Amino acid sequence: MKIAAIQMVSGTTLQANLDMAAELLAQAAAQGAELAVLPEYFGIMGWHDSDKLKLQETAGRGVVQDFLSRAAHKLGLWIVGGTLPMATTDTSRARNCSLAYAPSGRCVARYDKIHLFRFNQGEEAYDETRVLEPGAEPVRFELASRDGYIYTVGMSVCYDLRFPELYRTLHADVLLVPSAFTYTTGQDHWEVLLRARAIENLAYVLAAAQGGEHENGRRTWGHSMLVDPWGRILAQQAEGPGVVMGEVAGLRQQEMRQRLPALNHRVM
Repeated sequence: MKIAAIQMVSGTTLQANLDMAAELLAQAAAQGAELAVLPEYFGIMGWHDSDKLKLQETAGRGVVQDFLSRAAHKLGLWIVGGTLPMATTDTSRARNCSLAYAPSGRCVARYDKIHLFRFNQGEEAYDETRVLEPGAEPVRFELASRDGYIYTVGMSVCYDLRFPELYRTLHADVLLVPSAFTYTTGQDHWEVLLRARAIENLAYVLAAAQGGEHENGRRTWGHSMLVDPWGRILAQQAEGPGVVMGEVAGLRQQEMRQRLPALNHRVM
């Protein structure tokens, strides 16, 4: 099965970002992808953290959700919409929400980012808790490929990558990591963390990232990639918008897990 990580350099205008996402999703579909994943905050990288709150949607209704549903149906793709802000009972904070859509256009899974990012290095500082509230539940869904193989797909977002216990709980064949990793942390930690999550779970890892210089002055690391269950990078793009395409093979993954049954050897 061909799958694609969509890399973007999202700006501060929702419609321009959606137009770019639509173009890249169409490219992925034209290349034969069955699953395409957009990056974290694909709809907006605002001037201020609070800009997210202006675009928050309610479940089942909203411009971004309509866009994802239409795109999935039009292109015949499974689409995971990186993240979008979803409204909560607290008007000052939203959930950073990742949604999965089937080719029918139906939303089949929702994951709210559990681990919220904080980083402080002098002038470069981030604290997602200012405008976001954390999710609480791991989420996975089943994807039936065109050849009839059924993959278990585990959902996560960006900073979750640093918490391996989440991925153990998911027990998935394919792990998704839509992200907006900072350039500072990404250059040292991004690849090694992705490969570690693949190796320790004997799973494919598909990471769709923001990658480049953004309109708001932020720089993200990029390097969207697909990693196989042995920890090998199958496809990658350093920076700039693009489609990172690769193949997953369920039967080959089963063989790897049989040769090295580490998942069956767990005692904790």
